[in-house]
Amino acid sequence: MEVYLGLGSNLGDRKANLEKALQLLGERLTIRQVSSLYQTEPVGHKEQPMFFNAVCRAETDLGPLQLLSLIKGIETALGRVPSFAGGPRSIDVDILLYGGLSMETADLTIPHPRMAERAFVLIPLLELTPEWVHPVSGESVKDLAAAVQDQQGVEKVGQLEGK
Repeated sequence: MEVYLGLGSNLGDRKANLEKALQLLGERLTIRQVSSLYQTEPVGHKEQPMFFNAVCRAETDLGPLQLLSLIKGIETALGRVPSFAGGPRSIDVDILLYGGLSMETADLTIPHPRMAERAFVLIPLLELTPEWVHPVSGESVKDLAAAVQDQQGVEKVGQLEGK
């Protein structure tokens, strides 16, 4: 199954945190493509360091909830500790898309429920799949990215190792 994952970090060595997360994900998934690296302003709680964000395209044989479990284990292994929503974190990995699946459970919603509002997700996602169409809104990622606010807070700063 083709999946798209959003990665973010704003504590410690942000770039190294993202690269380590990709390395660990690559032990269980086949990483096909990684977007550019972006420095982004925090959303919600503004009194925290800037984030580094990226999106990767991967293939997996894991089901959605198994993938979520893998991700949570990687976040814990990389030092993520529970905090308040939108708070600072060493690593954050979100399932953005899982094939054409649309689902909502208590633990997981696919497509990611707030991705259409987040420039730090849409701009890197646009690099990887500009023609993807949101199954609920019917809008392409290209149109969503063009319409999203806070684009000026998303700055391309390079590439992650291994890309």
